[in-house]
Amino acid sequence: MRSPAKVFSAAVIGIKAKLIEVEVDTAVGLSSFSIVGLADKAVKESKERISSAIKNFGASPPNKQNRRVTVNLAPADIPKAGSAYDLAIAIGYLIASEQMSPFSFSDNVLAGELALDGSVRSISGALPIVKEAARHRRKEVLLPRENAKEAALVGAIRIIPVDRLQDAVEYLEQKKTILPQPKTKLEDFLSDVHYPFSIVDVHGQENAKRALEIAAAGGHNLLMLGSPGVGKTMLAKSMPSILPPMNEEEVIEVTEIYSSCGLNADEPIVVHRPMRAPHHTASPSAIIGGGTNPRAGEISLAHRGVLFMDELPEFRTDVLEALRQPLEDGIITIARAKQSLTLPASFIFLASMNPCPCGFYGDQEKECRCNSGEILRYQKRISGPLLDRIDMQIDVPRIGAEKIIHHTQKNEGELFEIRERVVRARKTQEERLRPFGKRTNAEMSSKEARSLVKMEEDAMDALKKSITKEMLSVRGYYKILKIAQTIADLEQSGVVTLGHVAEALQYRMRSKES
Repeated sequence: MRSPAKVFSAAVIGIKAKLIEVEVDTAVGLSSFSIVGLADKAVKESKERISSAIKNFGASPPNKQNRRVTVNLAPADIPKAGSAYDLAIAIGYLIASEQMSPFSFSDNVLAGELALDGSVRSISGALPIVKEAARHRRKEVLLPRENAKEAALVGAIRIIPVDRLQDAVEYLEQKKTILPQPKTKLEDFLSDVHYPFSIVDVHGQENAKRALEIAAAGGHNLLMLGSPGVGKTMLAKSMPSILPPMNEEEVIEVTEIYSSCGLNADEPIVVHRPMRAPHHTASPSAIIGGGTNPRAGEISLAHRGVLFMDELPEFRTDVLEALRQPLEDGIITIARAKQSLTLPASFIFLASMNPCPCGFYGDQEKECRCNSGEILRYQKRISGPLLDRIDMQIDVPRIGAEKIIHHTQKNEGELFEIRERVVRARKTQEERLRPFGKRTNAEMSSKEARSLVKMEEDAMDALKKSITKEMLSVRGYYKILKIAQTIADLEQSGVVTLGHVAEALQYRMRSKES
C-alpha cells in the first residue's frame, strides 16, 4: 500500500512563517476532495483552482479519477490562510495519484497560487517563507517568478522561479533546468528619491527644523504644538528628506513586514525608510495590528521609519494608550484568545496637535474662542504617561508675513549638509552601541545611558538642578540625557557639554511632565 505523498509549504503568521507539511492521500471511492488542518475559506477553495490547473497541465484532475483525495496541512492546530498552498497541494496530488515521480521532499519548500490555466501567481509573505526555509536548512524554495527578487535577499538558499505548474513538475522530476535567482543586490534598487517636501523648503521655523534634525539623528520622538496653518504637517512630511539610508539588515526587516502584508507588489524591495501617516478615524487594528488573521498595523509598517499622527488628540483613546509599549520597547504584542504575536515597531514617532479645539489658544494674531474647561479637556486627551514617552515637545509659532514673502529658497547643498550631519551622528551612535545591539541613542536603556554618556561636570550640575526645579520624571531625565548625547554627536563632540544639556532641556514641555 502506497503511503501518502508529502511536500512542504509554509504558513505566514504575522510577519513570520512556519513550515507546513502537506500530506496528500488518495483512495478508491466516490470522487471527493477534502482539505483538513484548520484551513480557511481561501485554502479550501484551492481545490477548484488546483483541479483546473492540473487539467490544463495535461494530467488527470481529482474529479476525473473516482478517487477520494484527502489533504492534511500539519501541524493541524496552526491556522492556514491564503492561496500560497496551491502549488504544494497540486504537486502532492500528482505524486499521490502516480502521475509524477516522487522527489526528495525534505530539501524543497513550495509556495505559489495557481491560476486556472496552470500559471503560478505571486503570493504574500515570500520573504518570511524563504527565511524560515533557510532556518530549517532547506536547499531550495520554488516560488512564483514575481516573488523571486524579493526572496533572493536571503542568500543562504536557492530560489527557483517558476511561471507554470508544468515548470515546477518538470524541474522536480529533473526533466528541466531552471537557473536559480541570483542574490538580490540592494544597489540595483537604489535610486534618487524625489521628496515632495524637503526640510529646506519650509519657511522660517528654524527651531522646529533643528528639532527635526535632532530627532532624525537620534531616533527621538517629537510632538509639535501650534495653531492651524503654521506648518506642522509640512515639517513632519519633510522628515524623510533628512533620514539616513537603511542598511541591508534594516532593508530585510522592513521588506519582510511589507511582504507579509502583500504591500510590496510595486516595490518588491523596500529600500527607503517608510513614512506612515494614518488618519485619525483609523481603527485600532489598522494602527496597532491584529484582525482575524493577525497582520501588521501602521506602527509595524513604520518600522525603521516614521509614524506621523496628525491632530493627535483626535485619535481614539485606546489607540493612543496602545502606543505606550512600542514607544518604550520598539515592539507591539497583540494578544488574542487563540494566539499572541509580537511584532517589531521601532520607529520615530512624529505627532502634531493644536493647543485647543479651535486651535488658536496662545496665538498672537487670532483670538481663541474656547473656555478654560474646553482647553483643559482637549489637552487632557493626551495622557501624562504617553506624553512622558515623547522625547521632544516643541511649540511651532506662527511666522510673520514678511518672512513668508521674503523667504529665500535654500539650495540642495544645505539639505545635503543636514543629511550628512545626521548620517555622521548615526554612524557614531552605531559604533558606540554595537556591543549592546542598538542603533540609536533613543534605544538606549537607562543603564546604558548612565555608562555611555560622558558629561562635563558643569553640564551634570545643571541637569541635577533642573531635575529638582522642574520636577522631571525619571524617564524625562534619561530622555534629556539621550537628547543631549545626540546633540553632541551632531557636533562630533566626544563629551556632553553644558550647551548640549541646555538645548536638550528646551525640547521638553516640563509643565506637562507626569
